[in-house]
Amino acid sequence: MRKLWIWLPLALFLAFIGLFASGLFQPDDRIIHSRLVGQPLPAFTLPAGASDRPALASASLANGKPRLLNIFASWCVPCAAEAPQLMALKQAGVEIDAIAIRDARPDVDGFLKRYGNPYARIGLDARSAVQMALGSSGVPETFVIDGQGRIAYQHIGDIRADDVPMILDRLRDAQ
Repeated sequence: MRKLWIWLPLALFLAFIGLFASGLFQPDDRIIHSRLVGQPLPAFTLPAGASDRPALASASLANGKPRLLNIFASWCVPCAAEAPQLMALKQAGVEIDAIAIRDARPDVDGFLKRYGNPYARIGLDARSAVQMALGSSGVPETFVIDGQGRIAYQHIGDIRADDVPMILDRLRDAQ
């Protein structure tokens, strides 16, 4: 019996390693499925987030044409990394609106001057109230909004170059 107790720590260690290894090799679902997909946008009216862009209200997003709603911040490094992809989407004819969270208008202006401005309208969500109502937990996040103002898709994280075709497909599906 005493010999069994000597081997118990090794057996527990090997069981832990086996459990850890199984977690590494199992494929996981990296897509977060939002409960708000298919639901109308929460009602909001935000002040202008940039000096040269109008304010943003949820009612203006139900204009009959699908569009993107990008949640970003001037202090967000991944937001700067996704800027070229947003500019490419704008050049492809995609209408993009934005919500700047926990930000100030001069900082947003500087960000847009540095990285380009793909946005038609920008709202300033100083307390992240709209961001939380949308079910967004961080920046950047992008929503495909259909023509009736419903959330058709939620993209969590920065949009990368290989995401652009999928985003364009989601916009076409939202027509």
